[in-house]
Amino acid sequence: MNDTTPKSMRLHIALAGRVNSGKSTLLNKLAGQDISITSPLPGTTTDVVEKPMELRPLGPVLFLDTAGLADDSELGSARIARSIKALDRADVLLLILSADLWGETEEKLLALAQERKLPVIPVMNKCDEVPPEEKFLAFLKEKCGAEVIAFSALRDSREELLARLKPALIAAVPEEFVSPPPMAGDLVEPGQTVILIVPIDIQAPKGRLILPQVQTLRELLDADCTVVVCKTSDYSNALKNLKEPPALVICDSQAVDIMVRETPPEIPCTTFSILLSRIKGDMELFIRGTEAIDTLKPGDKVLIAEACTHHASDDDIGRVKIPRLLEKTVGGPLEFQVCAGHDFPANLRSFKLMLHCGGCMLNRREVLRRLQLAAAAGVPVVNYGMAISRCRGVLGRVLAPFRRGEKGNL
Repeated sequence: MNDTTPKSMRLHIALAGRVNSGKSTLLNKLAGQDISITSPLPGTTTDVVEKPMELRPLGPVLFLDTAGLADDSELGSARIARSIKALDRADVLLLILSADLWGETEEKLLALAQERKLPVIPVMNKCDEVPPEEKFLAFLKEKCGAEVIAFSALRDSREELLARLKPALIAAVPEEFVSPPPMAGDLVEPGQTVILIVPIDIQAPKGRLILPQVQTLRELLDADCTVVVCKTSDYSNALKNLKEPPALVICDSQAVDIMVRETPPEIPCTTFSILLSRIKGDMELFIRGTEAIDTLKPGDKVLIAEACTHHASDDDIGRVKIPRLLEKTVGGPLEFQVCAGHDFPANLRSFKLMLHCGGCMLNRREVLRRLQLAAAAGVPVVNYGMAISRCRGVLGRVLAPFRRGEKGNL
């Protein structure tokens, strides 16, 4: 089992249903251990319980055990809100049913899944207590668009349950997970050299690179490229020491000025943040969002959406440097609101622009859901790297690698 795979790179599988439908019992059976507390008392699960696993042949997954809907306990509304929010990052929904029950709760969950274009697998628990009727199974298949997985947590073994669940998950899993979009591998040819300009980020744990840098490095190595990694201060020497020009240069967005200034115009260059926009969002939408920067006026409200919940430093890129750069571009103060982690404002209509980080700590589904909500509210969105490059006047240069013929097209 690969426990080191980041959560953002795992297939997210949500378990949702009414109170006491057997969600936590199912998760415990899948995990082969007691992950969630189970009890006949309603409202036992109070928050989303996460369990990373290796589920071959799908690979690393993350199960999300949610609190039951239709919970009329004192904290029920808060629990339900958290459960619904978990669907924003789910790739697949296991709709847990007990007996032959289908009502308002199940209809609501199905509607929430359809709104998010989330594949649904109906899972009927407690079949030892109430064997499902064929008529009801046919009804569920038509409703959910998938065969029903009927099981008994008490009677069936973990192996029996997985044998039924895996084929259903394989059939339902989004294509983007099976064949994820590339970051940089399609921009170069095997045998070519790429330079990565990697500032030593104070937010990264000591001795490590940050996740986008590691992802890019691994993808380029898998593409049979030679990769030269250097700090910003060493870039000029690294470039001079190469016998032939590199096929591509990639930098941290904070070093984009230096990279563009020192890179000959015939050498393509871009940033890690812009690469992330290909796999964690909608690149064309972000490009269109950069145009909104020119329409900002002093006093406008801007949302800063961050995926991680790090302690902000004095030179934090999202909370300090980008706001400062935007205000300089606009020519006056702006009103900024920051959300971090999985928190996200319920109402976006008051914002003139949303700035989103690369999203390396979120899965693609959650970022796309945010973009969907922003579009519905009429709020343009741009990611950090594109915003910085636009304000610096170099956006065209760092987008050029994606515009070169068929290979690397947007």
